[in-house]
Amino acid sequence: MASKGSKSSRRSTAPQPKTKPSPSDVHDIIYFQRHKDDDPAMPAPGRAELLSWPDSVRAKVFAVAAAVAGAPPNRFSGGGYWEAMHGNMTGWYEIRLDGPGREHFRLFCQLDYDALDKDGAPVGKPYLVIIDGRRKAFRTTLAESEYAKIRALGIEYRNRNKPRSAI
Repeated sequence: MASKGSKSSRRSTAPQPKTKPSPSDVHDIIYFQRHKDDDPAMPAPGRAELLSWPDSVRAKVFAVAAAVAGAPPNRFSGGGYWEAMHGNMTGWYEIRLDGPGREHFRLFCQLDYDALDKDGAPVGKPYLVIIDGRRKAFRTTLAESEYAKIRALGIEYRNRNKPRSAI
């Protein structure tokens, strides 16, 4: 048995600092949920949009999200289903699928390495956060006003930590 002042006893009783999650870690998938102070109905926009999509599209989205989160995202190469966005949407990612009638389905996601738990400590795994989603007709683009709404939700998500407003 180690004496009271020995190195082994100090090592076993000293608290270990908790470090932030790494981009190379497997990610947990969460859905952004609006905070009651921002919207009393507390919707989860990405989840609500996803649940409105056809079953076949939802199944593919779940498979892509699981593959991306498990890869993890910075190592995922998935044939155009997971794309980093550019321009005003830099820092965002899309899960991109086409569905029946060649309709386009898009989930807008962010990666979160700064989330804290309720005690203010870093969470165990980084998050792949589904913020919002859109569907659009074949060969159409979203208006800048739609992207602005999505970015605003992302800012709202980032502004609440300890813990994040998510489900």
